[in-house]
Amino acid sequence: MKVTYYITNEQEKIEFLPEYEELIKKAVEGTLAYEGIDRNCEISVTFTDNESIRELNREYRDIDRETDVLSFPMEDMDELDGDGDVVLGDVVISLEKAKEQAEEYGHSLEREISFLCVHSCLHLLGYDHETGEEDEKEMFGKQEEILKKIGQER
Repeated sequence: MKVTYYITNEQEKIEFLPEYEELIKKAVEGTLAYEGIDRNCEISVTFTDNESIRELNREYRDIDRETDVLSFPMEDMDELDGDGDVVLGDVVISLEKAKEQAEEYGHSLEREISFLCVHSCLHLLGYDHETGEEDEKEMFGKQEEILKKIGQER
């Protein structure tokens, strides 16, 4: 499996460190491996600030408030069994919100970035915690297992 990454930083409020790209790669590849995905994939990850993610949240979800991460799947995940490359989709992370949450939860910003990336990757793969209690339990359980495997457990 080869993953092609498009990682961009479009915010200036929080210093963007080079190791954040490595965290993203480890989280994406850990999620794909956990899910048994062995096809070549593409994913875009954009770091932004609270104001910009609020605009996206309002535009795409009709929710007028900031959020930590947004996921925009590109392919029907039922097609993961086929051949060829898979364009997973786009992930947008508010680095500003991630820092706030890391402080609130008492863990590192690196752990929060990893969590948000794993969470979003699972959304790109078709998981949705907002569809019911069982779906939430399944998705959150997977998140914790993946984070543990990549060394970012709580």
